[in-house]
Amino acid sequence: MAKSSATSGGAGGSKKKTGKEYTGRQKAAIFLVTIGSEVSAEIFKYLREDEIETLTFEIARLETIDSEQKDAILQEFQELMMANQFISTGGIDYARELLEKSLGSQKAIDIINRLTSSLQVRPFDFIRRTDPAHLLNFIQQEHPQTIALILAYLEPNKASIILQNLPHELQSDVARRIATMDRTSPEVLREVERVLEKKLSTLSSEDYTTAGGVENIVEILNLVDRASEKQIIEQLEDEDPELAEEIKKRMFVFEDIVMLDDRAIQKVMREVDSQELAKALKSVDTEVQDKIFRNMSKRAASMLKEDMEYMGPVRLKDVEEAQQKIVSIIRHLEDTGEIVVARSGEDELVV
Repeated sequence: MAKSSATSGGAGGSKKKTGKEYTGRQKAAIFLVTIGSEVSAEIFKYLREDEIETLTFEIARLETIDSEQKDAILQEFQELMMANQFISTGGIDYARELLEKSLGSQKAIDIINRLTSSLQVRPFDFIRRTDPAHLLNFIQQEHPQTIALILAYLEPNKASIILQNLPHELQSDVARRIATMDRTSPEVLREVERVLEKKLSTLSSEDYTTAGGVENIVEILNLVDRASEKQIIEQLEDEDPELAEEIKKRMFVFEDIVMLDDRAIQKVMREVDSQELAKALKSVDTEVQDKIFRNMSKRAASMLKEDMEYMGPVRLKDVEEAQQKIVSIIRHLEDTGEIVVARSGEDELVV
């Protein structure tokens, strides 16, 4: 028996929901149902597994949604996307100004508040939209700690361009400061922003923000040119050997072996102990394994597979140690010029 959607109050009655009465998850589920399975499937590719499970659960629980409710949710989605685009283009103040012109002051404030409650507006938002070449001229006279702070909040590809074009005497100092950076208080961030832009940047919260660290500088160094990377690492080895070693360990991880060409793989294999290689391949995906097997003779590949099979369970620590030994061999061969490791930002080798 179908219930009347107009019924409110009374036993068994249910009040019709408007778009605003749904939870965020329910709205997302309705939106995905409305746009159809083909487009929804494409969206799912960008979601985490737990997010997919949550949305699938909400979709399964949906009751009949009338066209008015769907339209309200689609309209809300469009407004949020428009606001998000304005924020990306010119910041929150710019977004608010444009939304006020098209939707009115109160609606604009509601949308911005709803969006920024979940959107973390990172510090130095205005700088991230600046061309790296202009930014380099803008910041290279600043204190190394200030430069490090700014680069830590930039996208790694932009940060790498700036780092490799800094004066040599600054490069390793800035790299070290990024690697050892932990947490920066909102007050310090605001002060730096005030000096650089002459006004406060909108921060979405008063929480301490985390930036920098070894992973951050590794990501940046992986994008700079080889000459800059080598010069920075060599200076760090003199100033802080332990930090330099930690960075080098993460600069090229074992799984990155798929980036090597076949000739380089074969050179590496000649230097690697077969038992170490069998251990190193125990925990990697098939892409890495196939890359190795394709560069071995059928007999050698068959023997390696047998070694891996008969080896049985291996401690993760032993696998990681074996992988690190092979990474060290790769880096040594690269340093001596026997192989080339492809890097972003470098021209391809032409011979």
